Amino acid sequence: MSYDRNLINLTAVEAVALLRARRVSAAELVEASAGRITAVEPAINALPILCLERAREAARHAMPGDGPASLGGLPISVKDLDEVAGVRHTMGGSVLFEHTVSTVSSPMVEILEGNGAIPVAKSNSPEFGFNASTINALHGPTRNPYDTRLTVGGSSGGAAASVATGEVWLATGSDLGSSIRLPAAFCGVVGLRPSPGRVPRARRGMPFSTLPVLGPIARTVADVALGLDAMVGERWSDPLSLPARPGEFSAALARPVAPARVAWSADLGVTPVDPEIAAICAAAVARFAEAGAAVEEACPDLSQAVEVFHAIRGVNHLAAFAPLVEAEGARVIPEIHASLERARAVPIERFAWAERERAAMFGRLMDFFETHDVLVCPAAIMPPFPAEWRRVDMLGNHRFDSYIDWIAITFAISLLGVPVLSLPVGFTAAGLPVGIQIIGRPRGDAAVLSAGAVLEQVIGAHGRRPVDPVSPRAAA
Repeated sequence: MSYDRNLINLTAVEAVALLRARRVSAAELVEASAGRITAVEPAINALPILCLERAREAARHAMPGDGPASLGGLPISVKDLDEVAGVRHTMGGSVLFEHTVSTVSSPMVEILEGNGAIPVAKSNSPEFGFNASTINALHGPTRNPYDTRLTVGGSSGGAAASVATGEVWLATGSDLGSSIRLPAAFCGVVGLRPSPGRVPRARRGMPFSTLPVLGPIARTVADVALGLDAMVGERWSDPLSLPARPGEFSAALARPVAPARVAWSADLGVTPVDPEIAAICAAAVARFAEAGAAVEEACPDLSQAVEVFHAIRGVNHLAAFAPLVEAEGARVIPEIHASLERARAVPIERFAWAERERAAMFGRLMDFFETHDVLVCPAAIMPPFPAEWRRVDMLGNHRFDSYIDWIAITFAISLLGVPVLSLPVGFTAAGLPVGIQIIGRPRGDAAVLSAGAVLEQVIGAHGRRPVDPVSPRAAA
């Protein structure tokens, strides 16, 4: 199936501008997306559930719109943990949901479609979003477009790969421990973990928890800001949801402001980091100085974050997944069983300690932000590994205690309820993408996006153009 490469090369902002000017139609973009999906899916397996006929019907009725949140008929992918009415919903390739078809859309998808987004596919995810590598029983692994032998990370791996290859201009993701930031880094694109409540969640799971959030993935910071504007909104069904100001985030990037004081940490004091990754990230962060920022190596004390995260995540898992495990037993993936077993072994006093320590870490971070505007660290501690791996056990001579401890550099920040931008900043000697996290104050999403846009201007937008999947095995 052929497609217009010129349309695929557009950023989301450029494509929406053309839609609003009626210089391109939603139908043309849907067909370009469909053609690109046909071309790259055999190599990457990012979008296992298509809804192209639904998208074509939506495109026939799409209106350009001129509101600041209007996407005017822009094709997107929706992570297979959120529902799209009339489309298969397998909860990340779980055999328990193999034949489920959604009757309603999730609140975020309703808002996006109300703002002119057109879902063309559901993106691949590990089952229930549980792992930091995108592989599952129904759909198999999603592969990294920079080297199809390797992983895209997780759990929003299909989302990041669909954007990186130009299958869509914008993707939705979700993030509890790493799930937007890590795949964005591994695929060389931009992802935002917004402030809790910024994007309304569906009525399931733990509605009062600030750990899981929804957010956008795209190829530039401006595209992410546009996507965030199109998905935010207050919904009574999500008790944490926040009021939205139309176009707030795109407006902040009209004149992005550099942070005056930038703190850099290679490891947040919680994890080993591959030396090549640390060096690439440090060199990129140093270039904030070219925008007038003062850069120093500093970090608040987050040393207890790993144990705190395991305890608090464990309580959430006991509440959310214990009934499912009791009902379905071995049909539930082993990682969920392991998490519940670990949580059950923790004394109640330890859960109380974790909440106290979480509050103390938050207090130290707020004190830190009295003298710093943003904190920056790597978004991944190592380059992508084989796509078939479900976990990482070691980095160098360091053995991780848990199957998720290799993502401590992201989940340490998830605990603190602050916005985090994942921004691509370079490549390893092997040509694999490297990303950083830009961490800001609570509800400071606009400032974090602004800081990212400034650095993107200095170092260049590494993911601006879609990449064609590279298969070293085929080349050999």
